[in-house]
Formats: sequence, C-alpha cells, structure tokens
Amino acid sequence: MNDWRPADRFPDPAVRVLDERFQKYVVVLAKVERLATGFRWAEGPVWFGDGRQLLWSDIPNDRIMRWDEQTGESTVFRQPANYANGNTRDRGGRLVTCEHGGRRVTRTEYDGSITVLADSWDGKPLNSPNDVVATSDGSVWFTDPAFGISGDYEGYRAEAELPTNLYRIDGATGELSVAASGILSPNGLAFSPDESTLYVVQSRAVPRRNIIAFDVANNLLTNQRVLIDAEDGIPDGLRVDEDGNLWCGWGMGTPELDGVRIFAPDGDPIGHIALPERCANVTFGGRSRNRVFMAAGTSLYAINVNTRGAL
Repeated sequence: MNDWRPADRFPDPAVRVLDERFQKYVVVLAKVERLATGFRWAEGPVWFGDGRQLLWSDIPNDRIMRWDEQTGESTVFRQPANYANGNTRDRGGRLVTCEHGGRRVTRTEYDGSITVLADSWDGKPLNSPNDVVATSDGSVWFTDPAFGISGDYEGYRAEAELPTNLYRIDGATGELSVAASGILSPNGLAFSPDESTLYVVQSRAVPRRNIIAFDVANNLLTNQRVLIDAEDGIPDGLRVDEDGNLWCGWGMGTPELDGVRIFAPDGDPIGHIALPERCANVTFGGRSRNRVFMAAGTSLYAINVNTRGAL
C-alpha cells in the first residue's frame, strides 16, 4: 500500500453516494487521508478528545498505537498489549480494551494501572473478547468469538470452552451476564443514539455474514432480526452517527468492496468510502466528532464528514 496517494481533485471520488440520503453527509472539500501506515492488522480505534489523540490496536504486533492530532505523529502507546483488539472509553473516560492474549476485558485506570473487568464465565475462560461498547448507565457490552484463539497470529492458540456469547458488565455492580447467546461468532457491535437498538455483526451466519439488530429495554435484548445481509462483503466493526446511520468496516472479496459501507437505520446502503485495503473498524473523533477514523489493514485513514458520532 506504499504507493497509495490521496485524490487529486474534489470531491474525493473515494466517497460514493449510493442513495441520495447520503449526499448531505459528504463534505465536498474533504479527502481521505492516510495518517499512519506500517502495521500488520489495525483494529479498534478509539478517540480521546481531552488528549486530542486516537488509540488503536495493531493486533499481530501486540501493541496499541497512538496518533497525536497536534503533531500528526504516531507512537507506541502500549507494548506488549496482550494482543489487544477492540477499544472504547467508559463513561468515566477510561480506556476499556478487549484482549485476545489475556482472553479478557480490561480497564486502564487514570494512573495507568490495569483492572480486569471480565476473564471468565461459568468457571471457564472467555474465548477472545473482540469488540466493546459502553452505554450511558456505565455498563460495558462486548462480543466473544474465538478468532483470537484460532491460531498464534493474533493471540495464543487454544480450544474454546464457551459458546460465542454477547456479554454485559453491569456498570453499578460489575456483574457479568450473558446478554445474548446463539449468535454465530459475534463481532462488531454498536447502539443506536437512544440506545433502544443494538446492532451486532454475526460473522459466521448463513448467509455467512450479516448484521443483526435487537430491541433493548431494561438491558434485555428482544426481537432479534437480520437488518443487513452483507452478501459479498464482510462487515467487521461499526459505529453509529447522530442520525442513527451505521458506518461499517467493510471489505474482502474484491477491491471494490474495501472501505467503509454506510447504511441508513432501515438497513439500506446509502454510501461507501473506498480504501485501498479492507477496513476493520471505525470511530468518530476530532473536535466536533465529525471525523471518521478508519483502521484498515496496514494503515490508519481519516475523512471529515457532515455528521457527528453518537455519544
């Protein structure tokens, strides 16, 4: 990907309008930028506005990286990092991380110490926590497929002892519970802006790849349904903007699929941001949460859009 160059004209042809509903989100004078490169598999971006910095995981290199908005420089934030994957911030502003190597979910405290939030269920070790989100009540939700223990590239090879569940850590008590079972390798997850809907990527569904939705009430999930059939694409991580649109890491198959696919709340595809490699995960950041950061294969990309990430 070293020969990649930004577009030489406006609007950036990498930003494709698939439905007129997407047009209002396009910033005509914004281009896709490559902020950093040289990674093995970039994942789990999370924005820290108070430090004007982005953290993300470089899983096979066993490190968490940091990009500084003021200097444009990228440095190592933590290494080793227990093959960290998904990251988020809790409602106290602390880093919460899914670790393949530790088969656990951790929180980095203000003093830099590490607290283990979850590492087992029913007396058995978790598989390999993958992606994580925090809700307004302080709870932490995470997916637990077995991808990180299927070999030694993104963790340590081991046998799965638990189903691939979706879990919730209660914000008040710290109690772990199974929020949903029977999901075929749950991957990325995100809530609608009002937290009434939870979206989860089901990576081993038949058809093989889809995004399912749940209704959420009193922390209980009901009305499971397929919202999006990915067809030839492979969704991974996703985030939601203030209007409820889903911004999904996308790719594999053919180069035309690589990038970020945007869906309206009803599941219709409305836009696509093309990248030269598959995008694993996205997050919103910047001063007004209107910059989409895209962790894609060997590189970190960004573009400004005319919407803001949901809180």
